[in-house]
Amino acid sequence: MRHCIYPGTFDPITCGHLDVLERAARLFDRVTVGIALDSGKAPLFTPGERMEMLQPCLAKHPHVSAVVFGGLLVDFARDQGATAIIRGLRALSDFEFEFNMALMNRHLGPTVETIFVMPNEAYSYCSSTLVKQVARHGGDVAHFVPPNVAAALKAKFAP
Repeated sequence: MRHCIYPGTFDPITCGHLDVLERAARLFDRVTVGIALDSGKAPLFTPGERMEMLQPCLAKHPHVSAVVFGGLLVDFARDQGATAIIRGLRALSDFEFEFNMALMNRHLGPTVETIFVMPNEAYSYCSSTLVKQVARHGGDVAHFVPPNVAAALKAKFAP
């Protein structure tokens, strides 16, 4: 069985993330979305809130599940029995960071491959950071996130 990990902070999950997830779900028999506890970022949403926002998006994929994890990604992948890590590349600016991370992961876990997937070009400029900035200032993020996530952002930034 081909099993991959799709890791990220997902703070919050965006349509770009979901597009990459759809691609991974077509390529692999099993996909585990790994919600990172400690990514070096200061998340707006708790791990539980991020998991709650993600769950409705997984309903149509019986072979996709989500888990909150901490520690090294390659250790998590091996513990889950995955042979691959899926990483989304939005633009050339993502490549250098992702390439270096893939090489480090290869060094730490040579049996786990990293596969880069590009989202639909409609989402190439969209990031969780930009979505949060737009939502923080009352902008409409409905085009960039699922409805439940838009509602959660609105509630988080309500005066």
